[in-house]
Amino acid sequence: MGVLLANLGTPQAPTPAAVKRYLRQFLSDRRVVDAPRLKWWLILRAIVLPLRSPRVAKLYQSVWTDGGSPLMVYSRSQQQKLQALLPDTPVALGMSYGVPSIQSAVDELLSQGVNHIVVLSLYPQYSCSTVAAVWDELARVLAKTRNVPAVSFIRDYAQNPDYIAALADSARRSFAEHGEPDLLLLSYHGIPQRYADEGDDYPQRCRDTTRSLVSALGLPPEKVMMTFQSRFGKEPWLTPYTDETMKMLGEQGVKHIQVMCPGFAADCLETLEEIAMQNREIFQHAGGGKYEYIPALNDQDDHIAMMARLVAR
Repeated sequence: MGVLLANLGTPQAPTPAAVKRYLRQFLSDRRVVDAPRLKWWLILRAIVLPLRSPRVAKLYQSVWTDGGSPLMVYSRSQQQKLQALLPDTPVALGMSYGVPSIQSAVDELLSQGVNHIVVLSLYPQYSCSTVAAVWDELARVLAKTRNVPAVSFIRDYAQNPDYIAALADSARRSFAEHGEPDLLLLSYHGIPQRYADEGDDYPQRCRDTTRSLVSALGLPPEKVMMTFQSRFGKEPWLTPYTDETMKMLGEQGVKHIQVMCPGFAADCLETLEEIAMQNREIFQHAGGGKYEYIPALNDQDDHIAMMARLVAR
C-alpha cells in the first residue's frame, strides 16, 4: 500500500514566465473554468495570461521563502512527516498543476511495488474544482497503465474529529496569545455560485466544518462569521465575499477580529498575501482595529497525525 498526497500546485519561481506556465495549466482545466473551449482559449492567451502573470508574480514575490513557495515548503514537510509516521508505507507528493505532478507521484509509488494507492487530497471540503480535478488527473494517469492498482480515494474530511480538534486547538492558541476576538471570521476559497447550483456540495461541506468548529470552541454564533475569498472573473461566486465583509466590518468599527482559513491545509498565496496582508489592509483602512491571521495547520504534529489516521482507515 502507498499514499498519494495531492494538492493544487504552485509556480516553480516567482517570475512572470514561471507564473504564466503555471496559470496556463491551471486555468486550462475544465474543472476550474468550464467556459466554451475556443472562446476561453482565446481569452486566456490573449488577455488573462499576459495581464495576470506579471501581477501575480509580484504577489508571489511578497511571500516567497528561501525554500521556495510556502505551499511547496509545507507540502514537502507534510510528506516527510507523514512518511516518518508510516515508515513501511511509501508516501508520494503530487500536484494537480506544476511539479511534482500526480503522474510523477504515481510512477514513484508503482516503482516501489505499490499495488494499492490511498489518495488523500489536501482539500478538507470537497469541490468539483479541486478534489474532482485530482480524480480526473489520476484517472488520466492510470489510463496509460497496464497493471492498474487498487485505489482508495478519500473524498474529503470536512467533519473529521481530528481535523476539527486541530483547528480548534490552533484557534485557542491564537486566543491565548492575542486575546479572544470580538469576531472569528472563517474564510473559505470561493467557487462560482453556478457550480453549487449544478450540484457541487462544497458550500454545505464548508458549513459542516464551520458548525463543527464553532461547537468545539463553544463560541456563540454571533461571534463567528463565514465568508468566501479569491473570486475570479465576472460571474457571481459564493457569498458573502471576504473582502467586502472586511470593509463592512471596518466601517462598523469592529475592534478585534481573527481570521482562519479552514479550507487550506497549507499556507499559500491565498492565505499569506490575500488574507494576512490584503484583507488586513482593507479592514483597518475602513476603520477596523486589531487583526490577526491564524495560520493554516501546515505541518503541525496534530495535523500530520490526523492524516496518518485518515489513510490508515
